[in-house]
Amino acid sequence: MTRAPDEQEDQHPRAALRHLRERAPRRPTVFGVLGEILITCGLIVLLFLGWQVWWNSLVLSGQQTNAAAQQSRQWTQSAPSTPEPTATTTPTGVSYGPPPVMDPVGAAKAFAVLYVPRFGPDYKRVIKETVDVESVLNSYTSGIGHYPDTQMPGAVGNFAIAGHDTGWGNALIDVAKLQIGDAIYIQTKDGYYTYRFRNFEYVQPSAVSVLLPVPRVADAAPQDRFITITTCNPPYHAAERLIAYGVFDSWQPLSVVPPEIAASVAAKG
Repeated sequence: MTRAPDEQEDQHPRAALRHLRERAPRRPTVFGVLGEILITCGLIVLLFLGWQVWWNSLVLSGQQTNAAAQQSRQWTQSAPSTPEPTATTTPTGVSYGPPPVMDPVGAAKAFAVLYVPRFGPDYKRVIKETVDVESVLNSYTSGIGHYPDTQMPGAVGNFAIAGHDTGWGNALIDVAKLQIGDAIYIQTKDGYYTYRFRNFEYVQPSAVSVLLPVPRVADAAPQDRFITITTCNPPYHAAERLIAYGVFDSWQPLSVVPPEIAASVAAKG
């Protein structure tokens, strides 16, 4: 049934008003404003974490690498002009005799540079005494710390070091990539010490027995030279520790750079 013209005209304004009411914007509420503030704060926090974990670590990693290159050059250029140890040929290669062992150094003092080819051709980090977070592990010039109560490079017993897996340069983020037999080089003012990776172990943070002279074996007299590398696990967390063990392989003076790291040693940063 068709409406009369006057009835249709009467309906048009009402329909328009109802349409406007339906499309009118809602007034902001306290909860709505609060929700937007929380979302904004959350985005800011995520951006900060991204900067801290990724960008800051990328910048810091470059600075730590440059510091290691400078330290290496300093030792190479200031090496004493003393007669080199006599090299002898053995069934496993060339030997320069028993490795020299330096005396312990003061807290936060640099005494070695770590090279691990498995971590990349440019990887190198300064090793400083102690595992203090602020002065060593988070340092712009290091990233790797030495446990003071463990042995120095080349000594019989356990040479144990630590570093972050993620954040502050990501010094040991690639530890899990190690494969049996991989070389771990330690450069000091005396020369290069080569260790070979053997195995992993996952332990609780309280498992300090990994730092014993014979790792995990109490009251044992060491006969071998070990290296123990500790870092947090899994990445971005510290629920447990990832331990990488290695054994001493050889030593050579500063003038005889191991071929595997020759390019990295020669690089300026």
